[in-house]
Amino acid sequence: MKIVVTGLRGFPHIQGGVETHCEELYPRLVKLGCDVTLLRRKPFVRESPPLTSWRGVKFKDMRAPTQMGFEALVHTLKGVWYAFRHHAEILHIHAVGPSLVVPFAKLLGLKVVVTHHGPDYNRLKWGRFARFILRTGEYFAAKRADEIIVISTVIRDLLKEKYNRTGGVHLIYNGVNMPERTERTDYIRSMGLVPGRYVVAVGRFVAEKNFDKLIRAFAELPPEGCRLVIAGEADHPTDYSEALRKLAAENNVVLTGMIKGALLQELYAHARLFVLPSAHEGLPFTLLEAMSHGIDVLVSDIPAHRAVNLPPDCYFRYESGVVSNLRKALSAKLSNPAMLRTYDLAPYDWDTIAKKTIDVYVKMID
Repeated sequence: MKIVVTGLRGFPHIQGGVETHCEELYPRLVKLGCDVTLLRRKPFVRESPPLTSWRGVKFKDMRAPTQMGFEALVHTLKGVWYAFRHHAEILHIHAVGPSLVVPFAKLLGLKVVVTHHGPDYNRLKWGRFARFILRTGEYFAAKRADEIIVISTVIRDLLKEKYNRTGGVHLIYNGVNMPERTERTDYIRSMGLVPGRYVVAVGRFVAEKNFDKLIRAFAELPPEGCRLVIAGEADHPTDYSEALRKLAAENNVVLTGMIKGALLQELYAHARLFVLPSAHEGLPFTLLEAMSHGIDVLVSDIPAHRAVNLPPDCYFRYESGVVSNLRKALSAKLSNPAMLRTYDLAPYDWDTIAKKTIDVYVKMID
């Protein structure tokens, strides 16, 4: 089964939820018998020399503009043409922005699967025109894609309510790998951190993550000996990311940069608390990763987070006065003894997710 994948920047070691999703999924699909070619965006490829394949997934690196808003569209258009010329049996497009090209793919006679990772038009960084384009991409996915995979019940319900699309919609969650408990502390100690004495947040430096509000809330109740750590980076330097760096420096916040693998797992494993105060999410990998380590979590009560069904004390009210609500919730968490939690992560098994995805492909071919 010949699959061409587009809509993402690429992997391995490229920041982003869609990128992490694909990095876990497609090597498993190769093991299940798929021939997968993934189209990467050259500006984000950091290896030298560039990889031509990884864990059985073939790579085709394509040029893309670096302007935010044009990058995904131009690259995905090229991807559609590549899939057509190389006789792909299935074109798999990730995210609603790249789905703007679905009509073009259908015009060429391609079978198209779209994975809807969340209503990206709700992200705070986009202006009115960009939001219109993203909504149009979602419309084309809902109306023209042969099959749609959604990563949460919230997105499934959105497709039903907005577009009356119920046929060919498959609920397949993001996944998480269950980590081995690590006792290593070399990395966190190199940054002056003490196990169990820091709060961690992980994600891109974009406005909807609300890391600036987290810093302000934490600064209003500085627990003695407890630090705030934010692991992540901006895809492109922006006014927001530069302001966030300045705010972090002023408040003694540790910024690790973008980390993955063993270093990130060590950071999770010894954290006192994981916090995600986002205004918008699909189904965040960072939350699932924190849960896999059994650490306590605190997240905004937006629908995407509510769908994970955490205990009530793991949510804070996201409304006017976000900083105040977050400060009170942080205070309540940090004033109680540290605790390990047991979460139900059975729905987020990557091997099951891969099998469900290949079932979608088989249905289309049949």
